Amino acid sequence: MKKETLRDKLNRVLECDLSDYQVELIENHLSHILFWNTKINLTSITDVAAAEVLHIEDSLTGLRFVNKAIEGKLVDIGSGGGFPGIPLSIASCRETSLVEARTKKIQVLNEFIKNSSLEKQINTISKRAEELAVESNNSFSVVTARALSTLPVVMELASPLLTKSGTLIAYKGNLPKDETDSAKKLQETLGLSITEVKPITLSDGVSSRTLVVFEKTGDPLISLPRRVGMAQKKPLL
Repeated sequence: MKKETLRDKLNRVLECDLSDYQVELIENHLSHILFWNTKINLTSITDVAAAEVLHIEDSLTGLRFVNKAIEGKLVDIGSGGGFPGIPLSIASCRETSLVEARTKKIQVLNEFIKNSSLEKQINTISKRAEELAVESNNSFSVVTARALSTLPVVMELASPLLTKSGTLIAYKGNLPKDETDSAKKLQETLGLSITEVKPITLSDGVSSRTLVVFEKTGDPLISLPRRVGMAQKKPLL
């Protein structure tokens, strides 16, 4: 029996239609991150097969929500090694900004972007999300955040970045009920409404994720962004 390729697996598991070229770029990104991971800390996952599931497949679980979102730019906050922002940008062809405050990680991402001739589609921003929101208020149609912080913090950081009817996709591992309850209480305050909570088991049969998807329904009732770090230090709830 012919061995299933990564492209075939992703298209089957995610019910999408990625091309050979798209998957090649996504694989090249992973290889680039694993290479640089020997020099600076980018990921704790060093096995290629595991990384294909826990980085590539995991990132692309949000693809259908990105594809359903209104037209416009995507911003991935706390991007780290470029997950989920780079796989989502390649798969959706959506213009994407990767927000990462650590300069060394930005340099690694920029090298991949340049080597892959993706400069017109993907750019990096060496700032905190709050700083970007001051300069680019209501500028993005999609915000993604993967394992960044609690839902209330992610919601606060994302709200001023999103345009009206934009989509926030929060990638969560463990999702305690009290965190979901807090998110629900903050919906009106932050101008966001939960549209879907999607539990997912990845193809390894073990790893579970939850995608929490929001729509920007209106202006927040408080002045945002707050000062850098306030969302984490003094959460709204």
